[in-house]
Amino acid sequence: MPEGVQVRARPRRQEIPPEFRWRLEDIYPTEDAWEADFRLAGEEARQLAARRGSLGSGPEQLLATLQLRDRLAERLSRLYAYAHLSFDEDTTRAPAQARWQRVQQLATEVHAAAAFIEPEILALPPGTLQAFRDREPRLSVYDHYLDDLARQRPHTLPPEQEELLARAGELARTARNVYDLFADADLKFPVVHDEEGRPVELSQGRYLKLIRSRDRRVREETFRAFYGTFARYRHTLAGLLAASVRKDVFYARVRRHPSALAGALHADNVPPEVYTRLIDAVHQRLDALHRYLRLRRRLLQLDELHMYDLYVPVVDQVRFDLAYEEGTRLVQEALGPLGQEYTRVLREALTNRWVDVYENEGKTSGAYCSGVYGVHPYVLLNYQGTLNDVFAIAHEMGHALHDHFAYAAQPYVYAQPSIFVAEVASTLNELLLFHHLLQTTTDPRVRAYLINDYLDQVRGTVFRQVKFAEFEKIVHEKAEAGEALTPDTLNEIYLGLNETYYGAETVIDPEIAIEWARIPHFYTAFYVYKYATGFSAATALCRAILQEGTPAVERYLDFLRAGSSDYPLRLLQRAGVDLTRPDPVLQTLDEFEQRVRELEELTR
Repeated sequence: MPEGVQVRARPRRQEIPPEFRWRLEDIYPTEDAWEADFRLAGEEARQLAARRGSLGSGPEQLLATLQLRDRLAERLSRLYAYAHLSFDEDTTRAPAQARWQRVQQLATEVHAAAAFIEPEILALPPGTLQAFRDREPRLSVYDHYLDDLARQRPHTLPPEQEELLARAGELARTARNVYDLFADADLKFPVVHDEEGRPVELSQGRYLKLIRSRDRRVREETFRAFYGTFARYRHTLAGLLAASVRKDVFYARVRRHPSALAGALHADNVPPEVYTRLIDAVHQRLDALHRYLRLRRRLLQLDELHMYDLYVPVVDQVRFDLAYEEGTRLVQEALGPLGQEYTRVLREALTNRWVDVYENEGKTSGAYCSGVYGVHPYVLLNYQGTLNDVFAIAHEMGHALHDHFAYAAQPYVYAQPSIFVAEVASTLNELLLFHHLLQTTTDPRVRAYLINDYLDQVRGTVFRQVKFAEFEKIVHEKAEAGEALTPDTLNEIYLGLNETYYGAETVIDPEIAIEWARIPHFYTAFYVYKYATGFSAATALCRAILQEGTPAVERYLDFLRAGSSDYPLRLLQRAGVDLTRPDPVLQTLDEFEQRVRELEELTR
């Protein structure tokens, strides 16, 4: 590197102004307060464990045990949130690492202490349990929980085995924990060069901005440097992913599920057919994706479309470089159709330090929402000023306000929305933002840019996530068949899927074969398909809200308030969306193709 050239490094945590950092003092005012609650949780865990063997003695004992379990779980959730949020804001700090490890160990102890509850309830004769429910009206709050528990009967083990599985929980998280530490704290990327030729320290957050550069040299250099870094560690990363997949298979078999897929979907009461029909529906409409890729190649004036050309906006004259304040203003305006109550809470979240905004050295990558029952949700961003970052605000605020409304309306046992329906809330916000931006511009170039961005949202949220879902299905099936998941095997599977989804219109650069190594969601098995189902459901709900107004808004707010008080497919059916059929997915992809045609017309 030439002498005197400065590499733009990420700022340190203390260099970020306080108003752009979340306020963890809302959970615990001091670390001493966290320590006091940590000790209290340990005491409550011992009290809970001491109740083992007592649930059959009467409805009062059953109620008291469930109430103690919920108080302990709520306390643990606060301890857990404080620990992981303080860790994620700077993963290099030793005290935060230690606190994060301690709370995970505590969580294992708490889960072990509570492991007897469900097997003991299931050991009660159905008539006895119903008599308990009839004699103790206060048990009615647990009606859905107890009904769902009966559904779990074939997959629940004797108490001693449940306790053993609970105590193995910390070991089961090892692959994910090591991956997170490696990817966020130890993995170092090379220096690349921006549009002016200035050296830039590549990071996972900066990759998302550089891969959208109008300069193709920047995109290609960034792409090859980024994935080349993962490829150097392919053996380690394949070993971690294979360990996580084997863990999934182990738990599915122990709990007598026919497959890891069935086991993962069982908690939401979602039939595996919903998953496989989603993949089939997307395969039916790959022609729409290929049509869009042909248009993208034409608009970028390329002889060949490469994998590093998939994220750059296709309208030359339009540039979005939005300060955070401007991004939040747009989000608040866009979500106005959701009514005064929703926008009031949104404004509080954005102005009262629920959000950690900017990237800093050691901060975990990406964006997420973490709800804290009895406090408020927290949102992590790594805001870079792109339009994608504004959509990330809308997305994570969908999660945050879903948590807020559910927490306010539900007891702890039903307060946490299923991830399946949580993605509906986040995606709906993105769609409302898209419609708002489209309606507030008269410039055809801006309109073309926004439609292109919408198309990329669908490509990323439906087509790409279903490709991920298909990858997960294949690798789990191979593990279930006793096949090894080597780096070459994983690369071959992933490269083949890219050929299926993109190969008709795109040069499949060999570096993309290692992309599986950068997807942390693969460590939460069969999670990503919910982005695609969520987008499809949100598309239907967004259409209803914009067309019907208040009645649809009220149905939607009721949906948010429901939390997990019913199964997610039922909640969506009450809101007007039936995901047991392929129709919502196919209708979403039909709308995608309509927008492709509109962009074709705008850019002739």
